[in-house]
Amino acid sequence: METIVLAVEPRTCSKNEAKTLRTEGKVPAVVYHNGEDNQHICVNELALEKLVHSPESHIINLEFPDGKNRRSLIKDVQFDPVTDKVIHADFQFFSAGEVLEMEVPVTFTGKGPGIEAGGRLQALVHALTVKGVPSSIPDHITLDISAMELGETMHIKEIPAEIAAGKFEFVGEPETPVVSITAPRVEAEKTEEEEPESTEE
Repeated sequence: METIVLAVEPRTCSKNEAKTLRTEGKVPAVVYHNGEDNQHICVNELALEKLVHSPESHIINLEFPDGKNRRSLIKDVQFDPVTDKVIHADFQFFSAGEVLEMEVPVTFTGKGPGIEAGGRLQALVHALTVKGVPSSIPDHITLDISAMELGETMHIKEIPAEIAAGKFEFVGEPETPVVSITAPRVEAEKTEEEEPESTEE
């Protein structure tokens, strides 16, 4: 995974602080790690939005004002229900060699018999949770659907073993559906309305 540097600043968690930060173009956040006290920080809104909406996962190098840098991952993001802007984020520090769980974006490639027959690709997930050391986790996962038939569904247990190649493992129920090739929609034929017959008196 690519490493992205993100400048952060400490915050005090005072009353109305979140509102003040947002007027300054910053987003409140928290960083945690097992055995350590949580650290309350704020980050640039535009920089965070870019990371959150990226099609790839990243290792995030948090850069503090005192010059210290620590590697982290985004673990949770809260969005405003009206504007859909990021209003809070959780980061997790990690150490070298530490096994982590994280979501990795999924993309699909190929045009199999199901698509050729008029089927439609239906992505049932946009990311998969994997577990492994960060250096072994990819920034995205590409699944080949070129062998999928019309009406067929790929589940987590059916993802080819070579995708993980022993470097990481998928987390979740094996029966969880990932992608389907659905039948084409058949439009109902439109029928013309019959005009009522007029009767002469």
